[in-house]
Amino acid sequence: MSGTPISPETPTNPETPGKPERDPRQPADFEPLALARDLLRAARTGSLGTVEAASGFPMVTLTSMATDYDGCPLILTSRLSHHTQNLLADPRGSLLLSRPGKGDPLAHPRLSLRVIAEPAVEPRVRSRFLARNPKARVYVDFPDFLFFRLVPQAMHLNGGFARAYSGDAAPILAQSGDWADFEALERSAVAHMNEDHADAVRLYATRLCGMAEGPWQAVGLDPDGLDMMAGDRLARLPFDSPVMDGASLRRVLQELAEKARTAGQSG
Repeated sequence: MSGTPISPETPTNPETPGKPERDPRQPADFEPLALARDLLRAARTGSLGTVEAASGFPMVTLTSMATDYDGCPLILTSRLSHHTQNLLADPRGSLLLSRPGKGDPLAHPRLSLRVIAEPAVEPRVRSRFLARNPKARVYVDFPDFLFFRLVPQAMHLNGGFARAYSGDAAPILAQSGDWADFEALERSAVAHMNEDHADAVRLYATRLCGMAEGPWQAVGLDPDGLDMMAGDRLARLPFDSPVMDGASLRRVLQELAEKARTAGQSG
């Protein structure tokens, strides 16, 4: 089932800048920015469209991905591949992210992003990509491989029938911060959660994210949420509002731990 946008670009609400104006023809529970942010942050793979250097035709390939602290998709590619050569010649691209599920694939939400690719060499890019894609350690240091940040320019969300939104992609990204300080916070928080609060991590994954039991560990932190993995399974714990410092993070994680424990008692 396909959703059709009400207009080429959904207007934003002047009283709440960056938030889409509510269209009365759409379901009251449709929150496009929250859904788009969830699809962006939870994706491990995406369909990447690039402009073929030789012909000018679009070319689509499947790529593994992670996200940077601000939400920009991160990809690792080989200079020997066509899509890398395309991006180096023309940085314009498109990235399609979808949430798998049972039944009709078109009944599940998906997000299309118009992006500009930028080669990225920051150490955090490597760390965050490998945390989400640990099997890439086998080839990440090959000399022909490089990272790109795919900076979203615009978005189109299809959340199902009468659930569509098109507009600027900036509202689904985290505001820029001191990423050097945040990188230190991430390393400390992930290690602390796994060493001292493993039970809370497990409860986050099973009771708040609906995942099956397993050896869940925290693997990444960004202003919008916490990433956890058990083998090849990924669980994404979103935060209600961006977290940029240690004090706020401790408060949010404590509140979520209590929520998880309460959920178990009520169940």
